[in-house]
Amino acid sequence: QVQLVESGGGLVQPGGSLRLSCAASGIIFRLYNMGWYRQAPGTERELVAVIRRDGSTNYADFVKGRFTISRDNAKNTVYLQMNGLNAEDTAVYYCNARRPSLGNDYWGQGTQVAVSS
Repeated sequence: QVQLVESGGGLVQPGGSLRLSCAASGIIFRLYNMGWYRQAPGTERELVAVIRRDGSTNYADFVKGRFTISRDNAKNTVYLQMNGLNAEDTAVYYCNARRPSLGNDYWGQGTQVAVSS
């Protein structure tokens, strides 16, 4: 059974930082591209950042220079370090594991991030 369990969300003041974690089980983690997406109320889910199995990364324009995605294959965990948070970053953040060659696509339950003073 595949599980992606996010943690690290919460309430933070503008300009603050959070580190999200996503622990994966039930998959061969090192073979998967891992991503973080987010969804604010009334909007569609959008890509935040992705780190491929070769370690290459891509970021949405709105987080470049503020967020950093990383992975630890020994711990089956992907991270999202978020700095310089602002109110527009308020959303539920979801972890995604994808292996296109097999058509596998898994999602976590999400973790809430709220940025407010």
